[in-house]
Amino acid sequence: MPGRPEGFEFGERGREVVVLHHGRRATVLRGARAREFLEDVERGDPQELMARVTGNYRRGNERQAREHPRNRG
Repeated sequence: MPGRPEGFEFGERGREVVVLHHGRRATVLRGARAREFLEDVERGDPQELMARVTGNYRRGNERQAREHPRNRG
């Protein structure tokens, strides 16, 4: 599948979850968000989930927006 998120990893540090993207810290989740994240990782695609919590994911409408008459230049 093209555009699939990759390069994410996470680690737990006490009660925090640190999400890294290509080795650099992307976000830190604390409290309820950290607990929910750990539960969701067990059920779904961890790469997709980490991309969503960091805001670093494709929304699927890039090509459509580029071809819109207003954006053609």
